[in-house]
Amino acid sequence: MSRTLSTRLGLLALVTALALTGCSGANDDDDDDGAPDPSGPTATRDPAPDPPAGSSAPPSPSASPPSASGSATPPPGTPSGSAAPGTTPAPGDQAASRWKPQPGLAWQWQLDGRSDPSVDVPVYDIDGFENTAADVARLHRDGRKVICYVNVGAWEDFRPDHTAFPTVLLGEPNGWKGEKWLDIRRIDLLRPIMERRFDMCRDKGFDAVEPDLMEGYGNKTGFPLTADHQLAYNRMIAEIAHARGLSVGLKNDLPQIPQLVDHFDFAVNEECAQFDECDRLTPFIAAGKAVFHVEYEGSTSGFCGESRRLKLSSMLKKLELDTWRKPC
Repeated sequence: MSRTLSTRLGLLALVTALALTGCSGANDDDDDDGAPDPSGPTATRDPAPDPPAGSSAPPSPSASPPSASGSATPPPGTPSGSAAPGTTPAPGDQAASRWKPQPGLAWQWQLDGRSDPSVDVPVYDIDGFENTAADVARLHRDGRKVICYVNVGAWEDFRPDHTAFPTVLLGEPNGWKGEKWLDIRRIDLLRPIMERRFDMCRDKGFDAVEPDLMEGYGNKTGFPLTADHQLAYNRMIAEIAHARGLSVGLKNDLPQIPQLVDHFDFAVNEECAQFDECDRLTPFIAAGKAVFHVEYEGSTSGFCGESRRLKLSSMLKKLELDTWRKPC
């Protein structure tokens, strides 16, 4: 469950503070004590004890090439042209069957192993490697749309395809055990690897992809990455998802939203309220595209009012990203 380094600063202090509160919350309850329940499944990975601080992101260029489109094949078991509540088909023949989540959809984000289907929401975001086609099919039978979490910005030594990455692509550790930043300038080497990963998402029946770590250019990766490199790589990620009939979300990377909003079908954001930057996501909402948002500290009363005003799909989660959630 990798996240950008900007969200990782002070995570250990946060975990300690949450443990000391002694408070707990139940799924989907309405009280606003704000302290996540310290109980629950153990995360599959723990943050490194002293994650490096990410540098501030450089300015992004203003120009944006036309967005790429691809074939749109609905996932197995999904009727042609069907849409979940709160979604609309995209215009045009190629994208007509691709899922287009609209603002305000409730969601569940669980990355600590196989999905727990017990949360009554229309959208699930789960790990693409740790869940099977049968897991996705069960969620579909319950009427859910399902997003495939895949790391596209860092190498992970625990993934089954870790040997497919040439060593020339591997940079500095990113603060999470077993992970190193990728040299996203090498699209020639990374594209076929990511295509195979997205093939996996498609073949398991996922409706969309959540590509993680899409703002390496603002961090100490070991490579001289620029905003232009990141824009080119992120557009490639959107292109290969769309070519497989998958919707795709822009993960964080707030500075480049103006250049990328037309290429992505929704956004996934961590801690925009914590850093007072949720208004930077309004281009997605204005375009009729969902923003799936989480906070890791504080109480829902501290951010839900603003989230409702901005039409974000917001909730409070524990750092482990287990089944616990407290939605707005």
